[in-house]
Amino acid sequence: MSRAPGPVPILMYHSVAHAPNEATHELSVSPDAFTRQMEVLAERGRTPLTTAGLAAAWRSSGALPERPVLITFDDGYEGVHRYALPVLAKHGFASTLFVSTGWLRGAHDTGRALDFMLDWDQVRELAAAGTEIGGHSHTHPELDQLPDTELRRELRRCRDIVADELGTRPRSFAYPYGYSDRRVRTGVREAGFAQSLAVGNSLARRAQGPYALRRVTVRRATGDEEFERLVEGRAIARNFARDRALTKGYAVVRRARQVRRKAIRTRV
Repeated sequence: MSRAPGPVPILMYHSVAHAPNEATHELSVSPDAFTRQMEVLAERGRTPLTTAGLAAAWRSSGALPERPVLITFDDGYEGVHRYALPVLAKHGFASTLFVSTGWLRGAHDTGRALDFMLDWDQVRELAAAGTEIGGHSHTHPELDQLPDTELRRELRRCRDIVADELGTRPRSFAYPYGYSDRRVRTGVREAGFAQSLAVGNSLARRAQGPYALRRVTVRRATGDEEFERLVEGRAIARNFARDRALTKGYAVVRRARQVRRKAIRTRV
């Protein structure tokens, strides 16, 4: 075990599917690729943690495994249960699933999901197998673009549905699309979440704080060699240079939208 607060790779997955639809294709991985990637983690001696486990260790300066890693899934696609769960169970790997509660099949379904989703029985099976279930909002909006009342509704609706369905309140959160600002982070904390994940496409570090931990994206185009580099923290900036440029450009657009909305609300 190591007490050194070094950087930790947090892997961000979405759909695991043989034939994902167009909306989810880019951010999906095939079941075969996922199997190979988990084998890489095992061969490299990586120890997967839950999001709550990592945050708790960093909060208390507690010990971490020598080579920690986090395996996270966003949204709640059915392939996480069908294809990922057996592989995780084979290796004894922990993971975190962040669910958009209005996208899952069942009583709370809003009908807006991008692809075939988990139902709540499958979510409970994942939880029973050691997967931490976190929040990812109710309807997967861009949270930083919402008025305060809608932001609170999205966060608390998600929190309360997970609590009702699983019998325990979620402690971890992931921002839809990776977007957040100070107001959103404050809202997440006030809703009772103890930590939350962004994207950022870099390694997570304790200094980022519990409400802005960064992840690296694993997608359809991620080859075997690139995956190994991501896990080891090598050449991440080069691999995601285009993504970062687009993110910076869109940040300007988002800030302009926020200013415009505030001006409209002030006039009203």
